[in-house]
Amino acid sequence: MSDDVETLDPVSHILECFRLRGDSGYGKEAVSQLEHALQSAYAAEQANASPELIAACLLHDVGHLLHDLPEDAPDQGIDDEHEQLGAAWLVEHFVPEVVEPIRLHVAAKRYLCAVDPEYFSKLSPPSIQSLELQGGPMTKTQAAHFELHPHFEAAIKLRRIDDQAKIPGLSTPPLSHFANYLSQSLIGRSES
Repeated sequence: MSDDVETLDPVSHILECFRLRGDSGYGKEAVSQLEHALQSAYAAEQANASPELIAACLLHDVGHLLHDLPEDAPDQGIDDEHEQLGAAWLVEHFVPEVVEPIRLHVAAKRYLCAVDPEYFSKLSPPSIQSLELQGGPMTKTQAAHFELHPHFEAAIKLRRIDDQAKIPGLSTPPLSHFANYLSQSLIGRSES
């Protein structure tokens, strides 16, 4: 990222990252990174989610915009660990209600594959490929431990929205529409 982007306030910085890199492909899905983020946030908004969950849905894959791995990294057997990268980048500025569901959304996929017999059959082929790189379905012990996490339910909600937000050409509000949710979710500014 350029020095100009680095000096922006956190919300402007994120919006600029999406403007600069959001047109990149979302893996092998038929939408871009930005389209996926907007569809996720819009679905959360339509479900009357909290501002923090809407922000988390918008930002859950921001880690994909932060690394320089090739788009075909999964084909090379590389897990980009985008959930960890994104959470580490966001934790300095956003409340845990945003950061933790982001950090946990890959684990939520692994969890759902372990506990919901129908869930796996609904995954797209790219999501199945990444599941293998991310460790596959959780064991019963891992699933039981995951259920104890204080942000477990939010992570599951984010994951289910994530899985549906891959519709080519779906109309959503623009990125600027969601800036207020980001602002409301900053550390020290959360109104919830």
